[in-house]
Amino acid sequence: MPALGTHASPYSGQWYPADAASLERLADSCLEASAKRTGEALLADPAGFVVPHAGIAYSGTVAAAAYRYLLRKPPERVFLLGFPHRGGAPGIWLPDAEAYQTPLGTTRVDLDAVRSLAEGGEFRLTPEDRVCDHSVEIQLPFLQRCAPGARLVPIYVTRPGAELRRAAARRLAAMLGPGDVLIASSDFTHYGRAFGFLPFPVDSKTGERLRSLDAGAIEAAASLDEEIFLAWLRESGATVCGAEPIALLLATLAALGDSDEVFQEKLDYQTSGEITDDFEHSVSYAALGYFRHSSLALTQQDQALLLKSARKTLEGYQRTGRRDAVPPERVTPALARRAGLFVSLHKGRDLRGCVGRVTAEDSIAASVPEMTLAAASEDSRFPPVGAAETGIQIEISVLSPMKRVASKEKIRAGTHGVLVESGWHRGLLLPQVASERGWDTGQFLAALAAKIGVRPEIFDAPETRIYRFRAQVFH
Repeated sequence: MPALGTHASPYSGQWYPADAASLERLADSCLEASAKRTGEALLADPAGFVVPHAGIAYSGTVAAAAYRYLLRKPPERVFLLGFPHRGGAPGIWLPDAEAYQTPLGTTRVDLDAVRSLAEGGEFRLTPEDRVCDHSVEIQLPFLQRCAPGARLVPIYVTRPGAELRRAAARRLAAMLGPGDVLIASSDFTHYGRAFGFLPFPVDSKTGERLRSLDAGAIEAAASLDEEIFLAWLRESGATVCGAEPIALLLATLAALGDSDEVFQEKLDYQTSGEITDDFEHSVSYAALGYFRHSSLALTQQDQALLLKSARKTLEGYQRTGRRDAVPPERVTPALARRAGLFVSLHKGRDLRGCVGRVTAEDSIAASVPEMTLAAASEDSRFPPVGAAETGIQIEISVLSPMKRVASKEKIRAGTHGVLVESGWHRGLLLPQVASERGWDTGQFLAALAAKIGVRPEIFDAPETRIYRFRAQVFH
């Protein structure tokens, strides 16, 4: 490698304050605002993030939803995936800097990692000034505030093509260790005449339409399949500037394997139109976190709190007939998290009621008693649970986020639950259904098709969307 030097960020004093004290106050205010917006609960051991890169005064609060994880448990090394907005030669590039400097200090580059990546041919060295861009630079103050001792591996991704992307993802996945984290830098939809993107008019519905458009991109990124993500962007026309860094992130996380499968959580979302109250020109900001399934697990203590809440709620309903939810005696940070979940009531080997939500509309603590009441009184397949009934067992299934898959071949019976959508048809089966009945994947999918009144061939139809998920089940 050639002789390297320290790169002083040219964005200091432009995109954020040049004064260290002012910059630190700005970063801290974003971290505090994030905790108020999204709550204090944080999952364990993140594998990666998507983080916005506008001026900190605009996107900093959303970005802080990811950086709060680094503040709680600073990583040893950060692989930062950016891109040059002005374009450049196709490829995946390693800038020739040994350190990056901002008003908050100096971040060292992990030169051993850079050398190792450059040896394989998928990653190529380039002069830093050829790629220097705010997609990387704007992340540095937050990194220095939240993980000041972390070493940096800056990577610029410019239209690498599918084959090179997959090869690079395998190299990155092989290099990642327990103390490493991946960050892909990207804003989401750029809306307005200045961006050449006006798929709908500016009116009272613009914010809602932008949210829907971005939700499609976020859902596609939750697949951890970069082809699904990039295809959705092509179909929708959504102007997600960091599509290539996100695609490399998804491919890398997918290359880790799924023995401890990775799932996406939406940490925060906002538009500049909301901030300025002007949607003539608006940029969307999303912070997405990627977590191994084991990171989502509730402790036995949390499970006991939920089961006691469900039991007291059911007993109160049977005793009084009133739908009074009894919350857990204590709401731990894990129970304050939002998640989809189902409550199932059984009598012996027979189902007595099962109701739940796929989407995380409320906290786990609030959802369990609510779904218990619904299972006892609203499942149309069964009469309401009577006052004199005894011997009812309660089972709670806390779901992982949904992950869209390209085909039914991605489903493993007994491991994955499945949600299928095709036209007006929509249905779900929990993963334990296959285990309890000894079904293989074909039988599991056939049962799901029968449940919603269609033929099993629905899983091969091009318009069908298949989602898989996992569940933590306790009773």
